[in-house]
Order: sequence, then structure tokens, then C-alpha cells
Amino acid sequence: MLKNARVAAFCERFGLDVPIMLAPMAGASAPELSSAVIGAGGMGALGALLMQPAEILDWCSAVAAASSNRFQLNLWVPDPAPGRDAGSEARVRDFLAKWGPEVPADAGDATPPDFAAQCDAIIDAAPAAISSVMGLFPDDVVRRAKDRGIPWFAVVSTVREARRAEAAGADVIIAQGMEAGGHRAAFDPASAERELVGLVSLIPAVVDAVAVPVVATGGIADARGVAAALALGASAAQIGTGFLRTPEARIHPAWADAIARTAPEDTAVSRVFSGRPGRSVRTEYVRAATADDAPPPAPYPVQRGLTAQMRADAGRTGDAERMQAWSGQSGSLASTESAKTLTRRLWAEAQEILA
Repeated sequence: MLKNARVAAFCERFGLDVPIMLAPMAGASAPELSSAVIGAGGMGALGALLMQPAEILDWCSAVAAASSNRFQLNLWVPDPAPGRDAGSEARVRDFLAKWGPEVPADAGDATPPDFAAQCDAIIDAAPAAISSVMGLFPDDVVRRAKDRGIPWFAVVSTVREARRAEAAGADVIIAQGMEAGGHRAAFDPASAERELVGLVSLIPAVVDAVAVPVVATGGIADARGVAAALALGASAAQIGTGFLRTPEARIHPAWADAIARTAPEDTAVSRVFSGRPGRSVRTEYVRAATADDAPPPAPYPVQRGLTAQMRADAGRTGDAERMQAWSGQSGSLASTESAKTLTRRLWAEAQEILA
């Protein structure tokens, strides 16, 4: 039973039985995971950054067929094209050759899918919500979504960004604490490592700054985290790393095992995988690539292209020390039970704590 009027109103508005949402995680958004969370009464999610429009629509069809369309479709808002430095990239390639296959000279030329076409696809799919990260959707995308009755969830990392998102028309603010695994949500990549705000400080500040509902995300992996987020004023909790060890997540076993044994202080925010700051397990590669004598990473998405061969080889060989092993600071709390069981248990236990 939902006794909190704020939480109950959010759940009623978005058709949820429990105020728990799956975080959109690019590369870790198996349809089975969203279907399980939806089946437990929560909201599923797709991190569609690397997917072509047809792949996005296929994912939506698979999840809707197994459960419903109660999911959010998330896209990165692209930055301007990065500046390129051939000499710097060559030094990164030489460094990476020590950690995997030789990196081709053109590896840094790889680019993400066309953003405008992706936006068309997520609106055509008519999900429960579309969500933005790394910035705000263009005005025309917001207008088209609202014309279709599709709410916009904006992911932010500071109070300043939250105010900008609300002014631009966001229906819900998803406030990401610095504890979160994966890429930092900061609009400006230059500030992503400077403005590191923890969830306990961020949520009440954002709740006080905006009039729209706020969802808490980052470092939430058990019922204590869910209860704390709601007590701080959030209307729901969004969980990413906490679901990655469930069987439905289908991530590499070596990555899942690394999450399980990682203490909060054993994660690190770095640019060494993609060129954008992100929190991962502090693996041997991360330690070496962030050392004083290592070459600075190339900007996003150049660095992503440069590290692609190393990451692929790590996956083939099961070498977690070279994997892009994203993890939030509460990763060791992640459970291996089914995602449906986990979602239901988290809410049942959170209610007991809140009572």
C-alpha cells in the first residue's frame, strides 16, 4: 500500500505499482530485464545511445510483447563534434596496444548513430516516457513528444541543471548522485568531475528547487537506499547497478563478479573508456590509464572508438581488468535473485523501513 501521497500520485500518473524504475544503461538494457521490472510493477528502461532506429523499435516490440510499454527510452544529447589531435591519439593508441590488440589509425573515427533519427524512433515507439541525459532535448523533440502525450524525463546532476530542465518543459527530473555507475549525467563534460554532488545532498536541494516530481538515482541498490530516497523527497527510486547481477541483465559474468566484490572506494570516475567521465570498477586498466605517466584520454566519442578493440578482447577472454566494468558505489549490494523478485522485495522492505 502506498501511504505517501507524493509517491502514490507519481505511481498513479505513470501506471506503477511500485515506485522503482530501472535505470537506462547503454549496453546493459536486455529486454528481459525491463520485462521483469515491469512485471513486478515498476518501470523498465532502454539506454539507446548506441542503437540504430530499427534496433530501438525492435527492443520496444520485444518488451511490449512480454509485458507492456511501461518503459522509458533514453538518449544522449550530443555535444558538438570534438577537436581532434593526431599526435595525442597516436599516444593513446600506443598505450592501448599494451592492453589489447593494436589499435587501427582510424579507430577514433567511429561515431554514434544519427541523433535526429533516434529521436524520431523513440517518439514513434510511444513509450511511457522519453528521457534525456548529457543535456536537454531540442525544443522540437519536446513539442512532438508532448503532442503525442509522451512525458519527458530529464536526467540532471546539479540543482542548476534541474532548473534548466524544468524551464525547458521536463515533466520529471531524474537527479543523479555522484555515486551512480556509468557515465556522469552532467550537461557540460568539463564540469562532470568537478561538480560531484552526493545523492543525500542533491535530492532535497532539487526537490526544493523545482515543482515537478523528482526521481532519485545513484548509489541505490537495496531497500535502505529506496527508503532513504523517498524520505529525502523523491517520488521514486531509479536503480541501475543494483540490477546488473540479476540473471535477466545478461552482462558478462566477469563484470557481474567484479561488481560483487567492489567496495565503494574501489570505484573511480574517469574518462579512460569513452572520453566522457564515468564511474567504473577501479580495474588494473583504469589505474594504469589514470596514472600520471599515462596519456590523457581523447575526447568523446574518439576515446570510445580507440578503446573498442581492447574492450571487445576483454569480453572474449573474460578479463574483467580490461572490461568497461561500470559500477556505482553500492555495487556490492547488488543481488543475484530474479529482477522481478528483487523489485518486489525492495519495495516491501522499503515500506517496512518507512513505516
